[in-house]
Amino acid sequence: MLVGIVLAILLVNRFGRIRLQIFGFIGCATGLVIAALSTTVDGSTQVVLVFVGFMTFNLMTNLGPNSMTYLMAGEVFPTALRGTGAGLAASVAKVGAVLTAFGFPILLDAWGTAFIVLLLAGTSLLGAAITWIFRVDTSSMTLEDVDRMHDPVPQTMAPLEQEPAPVPRR
Repeated sequence: MLVGIVLAILLVNRFGRIRLQIFGFIGCATGLVIAALSTTVDGSTQVVLVFVGFMTFNLMTNLGPNSMTYLMAGEVFPTALRGTGAGLAASVAKVGAVLTAFGFPILLDAWGTAFIVLLLAGTSLLGAAITWIFRVDTSSMTLEDVDRMHDPVPQTMAPLEQEPAPVPRR
């Protein structure tokens, strides 16, 4: 875990928040696919695949989605909403963690290890796609720039001049 966070700190300004998060999600999916492959073999190969798969998953989770979620949530919201937005992002993450903790054993029993792990890999790829579609990269922005980004768009065109209303005759 620590290695992924340290790498995120070292790489975030070089590669950007969005790229690092997408790279992390794709790496998570890769690690999960490697772990899922362990169900097709036995012995020491199975142990190696599980170890490599979950170490890759853990590293990439902390390099990308874990660290970037907290960093980006503190940056993409205007100052007036920053605390609320960061809190909302954190709470949604916690709800997802709780649902996974309670739902995983039930689904594992119903569908089996390989399917569940591949399903999680699919959700990681979905996370990468959603990050790309809704991206707001604040890498080169100050917090004041973020506030201005949320300001209403100023009108650049003068309103059309209207003819004066006719004066009523008496």
